[in-house]
Amino acid sequence: MKIVCLGGGPSGLYFGLLMKLQNPANEITVIERNRPYDTFGWGVVFSDATMQNLAQADPVSAGTIVDAFSHWDDIDIHYKGRTLRSGGHGFIGIGRKHMLNILQARCEEVGVKLVFETYVEDDQKAAIDYDADLVIASDGLNSLVRKRYADTFKPDIDTRRCRFVWLGTTKVFDAFTFAFVETAHGWFQAHAYRFEDGMSTFIVETLDETWQAAGLESMSQEEGIAYCEKLFAPWLDGHKLISNATHLRGSAIWIRFPRVICNGWVRWNELITPRGKRKVPVVLMGDAAHTAHFSIGSGTKLALEDAIELARCLEDASSLEAGLKHYEDARSVEVLKIQNAARNSTEWFESVARYASLEPEQFAYSLLTRSQRISHENLRLRDAAWLEGYEDWIASRAGGNAAQGKQGPSAAPDGKRPPLPMLTPFKARSVTLANRIVMSPMAMYSCVNGVPGDFHLVHLGSRAMGGAGLVMVEMTCVSPDARITPGCPGMWNDAQGAAFRRIVDFVHGNSNARIGMQLGHAGRKGSTRLAWDGIDQPLPADNWPLIAASALPYIEGVSQVPRAATRADMERIRGDFVAAARRVAAAGFDWLELHCAHGYLLSSFISPLTNQRTDEYGGSLENRLRFPLEVFHAVRAVWPEHLPMSVRISAHDWVEGGITPDDAVEIARAFKAAGADMIDCSSGQVSRDEKPVYGRMFQTPFADRVRNEAGIPTIAVGAIFEADHVNGIIASGRADLCALARPHLSDASWTLRESARVGYTDVAWPKQYFAGKRQLETNFERAAAYAKLDIK
Repeated sequence: MKIVCLGGGPSGLYFGLLMKLQNPANEITVIERNRPYDTFGWGVVFSDATMQNLAQADPVSAGTIVDAFSHWDDIDIHYKGRTLRSGGHGFIGIGRKHMLNILQARCEEVGVKLVFETYVEDDQKAAIDYDADLVIASDGLNSLVRKRYADTFKPDIDTRRCRFVWLGTTKVFDAFTFAFVETAHGWFQAHAYRFEDGMSTFIVETLDETWQAAGLESMSQEEGIAYCEKLFAPWLDGHKLISNATHLRGSAIWIRFPRVICNGWVRWNELITPRGKRKVPVVLMGDAAHTAHFSIGSGTKLALEDAIELARCLEDASSLEAGLKHYEDARSVEVLKIQNAARNSTEWFESVARYASLEPEQFAYSLLTRSQRISHENLRLRDAAWLEGYEDWIASRAGGNAAQGKQGPSAAPDGKRPPLPMLTPFKARSVTLANRIVMSPMAMYSCVNGVPGDFHLVHLGSRAMGGAGLVMVEMTCVSPDARITPGCPGMWNDAQGAAFRRIVDFVHGNSNARIGMQLGHAGRKGSTRLAWDGIDQPLPADNWPLIAASALPYIEGVSQVPRAATRADMERIRGDFVAAARRVAAAGFDWLELHCAHGYLLSSFISPLTNQRTDEYGGSLENRLRFPLEVFHAVRAVWPEHLPMSVRISAHDWVEGGITPDDAVEIARAFKAAGADMIDCSSGQVSRDEKPVYGRMFQTPFADRVRNEAGIPTIAVGAIFEADHVNGIIASGRADLCALARPHLSDASWTLRESARVGYTDVAWPKQYFAGKRQLETNFERAAAYAKLDIK
């Protein structure tokens, strides 16, 4: 093949090298606009895993890089006068110029043609001039090729909120170093690491608004660097900061990171070349195709692994078309994973102020796990001593409200391993939960006339015996016309209260769990069939009239049209909630939650998508919250003072013009001021037009924002299904409790099973089932041992 690489950065050089090694008959030309030894930037960082990939692809260049790199395992975090160090992370640093020089020399050694000081403006002309079979657009972040074929590649470029400047220093750091400085204008942070003898990279980053408020926008390059030297003087030890972008003037060295995602990476152009009329593909690679924020050090990694994957695909494929298709399909999935992690990391550094109230220990844990690529148990593999020390620290603060900094006695038994974060107690008012696991309220549609029977006794009782700290009853309706379906539970009469009392007594008598009830009103989503008979579909007969904030059906043309609530309706409904809350208290429940989410009645007042009122209950968020807050105040007044009360909200409607996470923080602040103890952060189900972005723990960021910005404890929900998820969420301070739904449907003993799976044995089991505890633990131990030995 004849291949032209436009751009002599890591991806272009490495792909050219691999294709020449693959077949010496391949004619490879790499065209670079700079001189042979010019480059910008300082050091680049790889993980040990990336180096293993390079060693497999080309041992010769990998060996040369290994000889030149600086290696370290530790991360230092400097925050609020403390330094916290965690080990076992496995990084290497190498000068960007040095690495490119190694690749250039290796390319020349094997016969790749390198053309420097040549600026290619027309990729099609280059393809014709070199009679190419394949053109690689490795032309960087500002790719001309990507811009030219934007209709094919469909780039999505998101300019992030922080400004950063890439500097160097002669101060040599012996660990990957993060330093945080709070100023009158906001937070600044430094990312620093050694990349060669006597030199370190030193990146300074801050929010754009902080950068402007500090006056850096109007400073000269020299003044801006001096400002950074003063900020980070405690860690520079008198060493200067150095710029290698002297061609830029003033504040131009400060840039905002552009996150690039392309919908496609391959385009076919029909060209007349020296060999006739042919279709010649142009393929994006490296920063031209995608970017990943420097805070996870993956930009160069992605570029090199693009080259490895494309070379492999072309070697294995039956045709060029098939190889490129395989490359695009396989690589785009892997890159998206890295970009998702990079997005998480980027947003963490954009939100340092959110975590400023965390103590240094928790701040450090939050930083280490920010991308979600490093989990709780992965940290244990990296640095078990550090993690156990942190687990002990978390346990020492358990039993009180962590968000408010209360402390209690250590939960770690003397001489034993400290408890997992998910197994630490949590206290709200007079109620102490044995652990942080909540069985989420899940509609079962299995009541008769609102009365729970044997099914609910077994369903709720088994989950309580299965180890959950709090078992929540599904949304229980305050009146017959408040039901979603005829099978929903109710709390509008004494028979229902007595049936629930039976279940509460069983939970209290046979487990360490506490039990809570969620009260709600279906609003416009009521009078529908049981879920398995047609979810959200109206009843075929005997429908009851619906009521909502505004006369808008849930499903246009399908759902019944509700009437807009009058003031008299609101007073009646508020009274229904109060009467139901009294029955909940009489039944002996430990916890009460008010359902203000998912498009049900109270939610329909909050969301602008469903509230089109023009009276004092419509318009601004303050007005839209008026009725839900009236209900909350009335219920809180009759709910026992010593028992906690939470509120479930939809923190994101996932529809333009609907509730956003910014709104969720304000909603939480309003309920906190009204006396709420906790916010249960769900999202969606308000509009059929929603477009949620699903993924692992996808709703946890809402709980994180509400907890750390509104200053109220939260429950995280949504795609939380492993101990690692719960431990990471609790340990990092992203939420105080984690509610699991589907995992508890499939495994009533999820808490006990997951504890055994991750090797934690100091957990209470029901005495009747205790004989099975050691068997389960042994099974997991044996499976782990076999996995280590790779025994099938």
